[in-house]
Amino acid sequence: MATVTFDHVWKKFGDVVAVNDLNLEIQDGEFMVLVGPSGCGKTTSLRMIAGLEEISDGSLRIGDRVVNNVPPKDRDIAMVFQSYALYPHMTVRDNLAFGLKLRKTPKADIDKRVQEAAAMLSLENLLNRKPRELSGGQRQRVALGRAIVREPAVFLMDEPLSNLDAKLRVQTRAEIARLHQRLKVTTVYVTHDQVEAMTMGQRIAVMSEARLQQVGTPQSLYDHPANRFVAGFIGSPSMNFMNVTASGTGDSVVLRNDAIEVTLPEPFRGRLPASGNVVLGIRPEHLAMSGASAAGTLKGGADVVEYLGNEELIHVNAAGQDIVAVIGSEHRIRPGDQLNLQVPLEKVHLFDPESGVSLSPMAGQAAG
Repeated sequence: MATVTFDHVWKKFGDVVAVNDLNLEIQDGEFMVLVGPSGCGKTTSLRMIAGLEEISDGSLRIGDRVVNNVPPKDRDIAMVFQSYALYPHMTVRDNLAFGLKLRKTPKADIDKRVQEAAAMLSLENLLNRKPRELSGGQRQRVALGRAIVREPAVFLMDEPLSNLDAKLRVQTRAEIARLHQRLKVTTVYVTHDQVEAMTMGQRIAVMSEARLQQVGTPQSLYDHPANRFVAGFIGSPSMNFMNVTASGTGDSVVLRNDAIEVTLPEPFRGRLPASGNVVLGIRPEHLAMSGASAAGTLKGGADVVEYLGNEELIHVNAAGQDIVAVIGSEHRIRPGDQLNLQVPLEKVHLFDPESGVSLSPMAGQAAG
């Protein structure tokens, strides 16, 4: 097992910056998720660990060794790709054993590792089948097994669940999490799916436009986003954002627009921009049905109601802005209903309208 350390790492393709001054330390035995939209630099970062992309500047260490110029085969890593990349003419057993045979591992050791990996992944009854005889989930388990038998210092996983259907994704991500708990091997996992990131990662590194935005545990990123991008990316459904204006002084500063009027929460006092304009963020699950006369309510009309069984996703037109609320289905909201939604002050986030940086004194405490 080993740490993985990015020290001021850059990757450029000509004039295009794919990774911009990345500083990140992944701890020994940690499950780190790199998450962000397409083109943010997460896969390029993973490929630099694997040695599949050269580093333009900075240094990358696995353990105590700088690996900038170390060939991929000498880095003691194993990679699981988005495509299963199985040999179609080989059985499951031979696919699992192939990499070990290339390294001239003793046959007894190969058999032992293959049996152990097959037992971990419930592949014992499939060892004599070929990939065409397997389901998508079974093929992905074989791809995972091929990495496990290597017994590497670092696992690298590049969106390994994206080819699976929704039910299999849930099942397989649980299997990967259990495997990590058992093997305790340093794992770097790339995904664009924030639900995967939140449910699997011990820590999450959020990237956007080639830059690392914030690093932290799932809960700390959810509770204390460093900026508007992280706040909107982490959490499902995404956080709602509204432009509001501050007026008043002292303890009576009020944030308002045509749909909402709330007292400025205490943690933000003294931190507002000089313009008095600010972006208010509130998560859909923190909104609640309220009486018409209650203070701190958001007023609007229900546009679309998405029924999910025990709850509903309500799209609310609030002064021309689309606001999403997660409401218990017992309220039986219908399109066209006029709603008053309580905005709890302790759950409010505020962001600078120009930079997008959070105005909370707690923001960014997830970093590191």
